[in-house]
Amino acid sequence: MIKKFIPALEWIPHYKRTDLSGDLSAGLIVAIMLIPQGMAYALLAGLPPVIGLYASTIPLLIYALFGTSKHLAVGPVAIVSLLVLTGVSTLAEPGSQEYIALVLLLMLMIGILQFLMGVFRLGFLVNFLSHAVISAFTSAAAIIIGLSQLKHLLGVNLEGGKEVFKLLTEAVMRASEINPITLSIGIISILVLIYIKKLIPKIPGPLLVVVVSILVVYGFNLENFGVKIVGEVPSGLPGFSMPALDFNAFLALLPIAVTISLIGFMESIAMAKAIAAKEKYKVVANKELIGLGLANIGGSFFSAYPVTGGFSRSAVNYQSGARTPMASVITAILIFLTLLFFTSLFYYLPNTVLAAIIMVAVYGLIDIKEARHLFKVRSVDGWTWVITFVAALVIGIELGILVGVGFSLIIFIGRSAYPHVAELGYLSEENVFRNIERYPNAKVNCDVLIFRFDASLYFANMTFFENKLSERISEKQKTHSVILDFSGVNSIDAVALHSLKELILMYREAKIEFLLAGVKGPVMDLMKKADYPKEFAEKITYLSVDHAIKDIGLR
Repeated sequence: MIKKFIPALEWIPHYKRTDLSGDLSAGLIVAIMLIPQGMAYALLAGLPPVIGLYASTIPLLIYALFGTSKHLAVGPVAIVSLLVLTGVSTLAEPGSQEYIALVLLLMLMIGILQFLMGVFRLGFLVNFLSHAVISAFTSAAAIIIGLSQLKHLLGVNLEGGKEVFKLLTEAVMRASEINPITLSIGIISILVLIYIKKLIPKIPGPLLVVVVSILVVYGFNLENFGVKIVGEVPSGLPGFSMPALDFNAFLALLPIAVTISLIGFMESIAMAKAIAAKEKYKVVANKELIGLGLANIGGSFFSAYPVTGGFSRSAVNYQSGARTPMASVITAILIFLTLLFFTSLFYYLPNTVLAAIIMVAVYGLIDIKEARHLFKVRSVDGWTWVITFVAALVIGIELGILVGVGFSLIIFIGRSAYPHVAELGYLSEENVFRNIERYPNAKVNCDVLIFRFDASLYFANMTFFENKLSERISEKQKTHSVILDFSGVNSIDAVALHSLKELILMYREAKIEFLLAGVKGPVMDLMKKADYPKEFAEKITYLSVDHAIKDIGLR
């Protein structure tokens, strides 16, 4: 029974020695990748770099125990880091003790929200974030993230914050203040990272630029020439502490906590499912929510900041030979060792290199190809992408994603209120009934209207159903029978049941008989509750249109 709650009890007792080499290799490579990334993303979130390392320890161990993915690499990610900065910077100055305290509270809130979503099986809520919205949001966020690092890349303290156009304008206006050494180190780091990623992917590019830049800054005393460095990174393991609970802060942070909970989970579950499909094992969405929730709850007591599963690190973890969550445990242990013995090595690490690491990491998230594809397949989805993207850039990522979700829901509601309908005719050679608009050679009987409704019937589309049906009946004035093909109706609500009954009775007075064919079980159950069998007897029980046609005597 306890295995249901702690998935690690499934794999730990059956752990094989043959898996250890792959897990060791993957754990080491991900740790090498995560150390500079974690520090860079913490800087992006407005936090001291060491907090990025704290976020790469305890949360990884907790997820390894409670997550269902064997390969997901949990830790700090760029999108969540930006969302943290966006939500918390309105309440406190980034980097201040108050800011850090609020981030810990936010992490606790995110953990509790994800845990409760998992317990109450609310993972389906992420389905309301359409792929078009997420792609556009991610692309806009990637641009905002990249531009937010301009101040570190240029060595100029830009005041534009997260406002894209203001940042660009300010960067141009203050071009004379750019530190050429800082900019040179940053650009060279970007070029090296891109070159290595494309041509020599096995070499850990981020670690290479970190090591080389530290040696260069130290060797030439570049901090004396205006190159800003990380400085002292506290050594030692993160201590246990309680997040400061404040009701007003809780209310202020709730919107961003909900946003990060959903976005973080969506990024995580997408990657986890993709790898699980390749390896043929099952990832349970609600258990993933519990695992991520507990990872964030646990991390909030050890000076971390919000984490989720990352795309790039998970891919590297998988490609490096990870076989079980032990790879994440090894990653966490290596980062623990770094915190204990090696933090002093990062003293001369220039901020511009961390900015370069972030910029290269998020560049791949800008997905213009997806927008083109959406426009090609269905233009309204393309416009959803564009509206979300523009809104996120212009009014901010929090409101931007709300605009995208709102627009996509309006499109969904509109689509369900005005669904596809069809008049059917008979194709004798194929012995099937098809839409006469798509199959002009389908035979139509002028006395019988066969009408199909391709959606669930409910209060919002019932009037549309009635109007379309009335139009077809008025066009065929000799009609004495209407066969409603209900094979496309998956559900029906009480309002639609009442309206449908009134419609059938009204046409009965006009000497037009209704027959219902292909009614599905759940719909029939509701019809029985609404006393349809008493009113219409066998007229609602035809298994197919063909059965109804034969009963009328036309076949």
